[in-house]
Amino acid sequence: MQWFDNFFETRSRRAAQSISRRSAVARLGKMLVGTAILLPVLPFDRVGRAIAAEKAAKAKDKRNDDTACEYWRYCALDGFLCTCCGGTISSCPPGTEVSKVTWVGTCHNPNDGKDYLISYNDCCGGVTCNRCGCNFNEGERPGYRMGVHNDINWCMANSSNSYHCTVAAVVGTAEKTKG
Repeated sequence: MQWFDNFFETRSRRAAQSISRRSAVARLGKMLVGTAILLPVLPFDRVGRAIAAEKAAKAKDKRNDDTACEYWRYCALDGFLCTCCGGTISSCPPGTEVSKVTWVGTCHNPNDGKDYLISYNDCCGGVTCNRCGCNFNEGERPGYRMGVHNDINWCMANSSNSYHCTVAAVVGTAEKTKG
């Protein structure tokens, strides 16, 4: 194996004598630039973009489905949707009563581009629905500002303080303030 070591030693010494560090760096730079030019030519997979576009289209469809958590009125809702529990978007199911206290949120309607003030009322009485549970906290404030906080049992003022589901009624159009 001595001949093997001698062969590579002599070749390495000749290369070190004839090639400077600057030329080695220059060659390395040329190789990197050449690779950067050829890299965009290589094929690549665009499946990720197709999947993302498909998900965005499905989410867009759900913005108008009042049984989906992505419905535009539910931007500050925390609870079970009454539309999945026998009620409608703005009325409680039979056998329950609307809460006497409420929390509010301002949601953007992508269909007309306007912002709306939404009143979220819990429906009280009976057992908890446990279907279509949503939890959005857009614009939520700390618990000491009760009118804009959604993690409270709003049935506390009713005769039956058991929570069933939540409705989202439009109260009015939100006005933009000039600032």
